[in-house]
Amino acid sequence: MTTTERPDWATRADLAHRSLATLYGAPAPQLLNNAHPADENATFNYWWLAHAIDVAIDGWDRTGDPAHLRTAVEIFENIVDRNSGNLFNDYFDDMLWLGLALERLSRAPGHERYLEPAAEIWQHCLDDGWNEVMGGGIAWRKSQTYYKNTPANGPFIILGARLASRFEGDGPYLPWARRTMDWLTEHLVRSDGTVEDGVNRTDDGRIDTDWRYTYNYGLFIGACVELFAHDEDPARLGLAERSARRAVELLATDGVFPETGGGDVGLFKGIFYRYLDQLLVVRPSADLIAFVRSGTDRLWDVSWADRVDSSDGVLWAGDDWRVPATAPTSMSTQLSAVMATEMRARTEARELTHAPR
Repeated sequence: MTTTERPDWATRADLAHRSLATLYGAPAPQLLNNAHPADENATFNYWWLAHAIDVAIDGWDRTGDPAHLRTAVEIFENIVDRNSGNLFNDYFDDMLWLGLALERLSRAPGHERYLEPAAEIWQHCLDDGWNEVMGGGIAWRKSQTYYKNTPANGPFIILGARLASRFEGDGPYLPWARRTMDWLTEHLVRSDGTVEDGVNRTDDGRIDTDWRYTYNYGLFIGACVELFAHDEDPARLGLAERSARRAVELLATDGVFPETGGGDVGLFKGIFYRYLDQLLVVRPSADLIAFVRSGTDRLWDVSWADRVDSSDGVLWAGDDWRVPATAPTSMSTQLSAVMATEMRARTEARELTHAPR
């Protein structure tokens, strides 16, 4: 490639999707292996698979290829089958991730039926998850209802705001989204934009100030943007920008988030990129766009360097995008890489659309 040529990020996104399917794909009922190379761990990761639905919808949004929608539906049916035919489990954040993916899926023509289970999940989380311990908020899980955290309350706000846009009339969605946002902001968002993970985990009222994760920032950003869609209060976007920059300040190194450890952690930065993208749609910020480019350039030029399989033409991502990937890697890590690549493709497409002619 010459210095004047730019990478084709849409083509890279297509390769990222193909790599996920090829390297992590497995026969039913597993559907997607939890690691590459595959190991003996056949754990059912409900919330990882919910994000795999979101990733498939990203592909459809960009290409219009119905194969991505078929993948999303297949993953949803796999989740329900492996969950004994139920939508619900013990974790409110798990269920809300699925609800968010289903609401997106329901926007595709012919897939409107998936809006109902998304609404069912939201209502279930309100009925069983909200309580007045610590002044309100959605609990993290049914067996630990005193523990409240951003990973449960952020998706509840986002899903509620989206459902409010989908249903006619005065429903419960927007009032509860706003009430939950007030609780989250009061208890877990600091004046400098820091977003804490949770409070009262050990039933002692303490905030887990040593748990700083990118996905908490992403969720607060997403909640601000979704509520802005209803009230058009520019202050919400200001709060979102403040927290986005705080995440970069606190958690980024060399222009990239170096979160490592695989497992659940593998998904965290992908979630940040997803919701930062939604902020940049309504309020582009040069420094945050530069950060997106820095991280995704590192992913493709370093983490994925020399990881193309000559026979399959696929590649796999490591946790720390500053260094080449090493085996094994979690499927969650690959999902983050696909999310970030899709975001970069959208970023470049927007720039081309708005470039002077």
